[in-house]
Amino acid sequence: MGAHLPMFMNDDAENRQKMVKEHSDKLAKLGIELSKIQFSYKVEEKTSKEYWQKRIESFDEYNKKALEYYNQIFSLIKNIEKEESERFLLQISRFRQLSSSLIEIMKKIEENPSVLNSKDRQQSQWSRELKNNITEESNKCLHHERDMNSYFRDFYEKSLKNILE
Repeated sequence: MGAHLPMFMNDDAENRQKMVKEHSDKLAKLGIELSKIQFSYKVEEKTSKEYWQKRIESFDEYNKKALEYYNQIFSLIKNIEKEESERFLLQISRFRQLSSSLIEIMKKIEENPSVLNSKDRQQSQWSRELKNNITEESNKCLHHERDMNSYFRDFYEKSLKNILE
């Protein structure tokens, strides 16, 4: 009976490696798709409604692909360490909140893009706050994504690298 145990564990390890490899391949494909979108969080002082419409569309497209990407990371982590995957799921949730907030602010700017005109010396308090908010939320999203990617790189080095090799 003991002679069959190592064989079972070996099959289990092979299945796990196969599953991790599949998730990893999907993740690589999503990463390529995400990089093609080339969304930048840098805030431009553009005052045209069309620019902000396109920016919202671009961010929406980027955000959907980013969420796919991060959900794939979640699935990959879940196969290795359930507790770590739950921690990452919280990070995904936070990213969703930040993204929603950023879209709301962009929509407010789209309705009145002149708020970003830095040459306007008569800017209202609301305009200044909106300008600060767009910069703040963009930075929060950017830094949160960096943290998520950094977290995943650390997890990869610690827990995935040896499984995939």
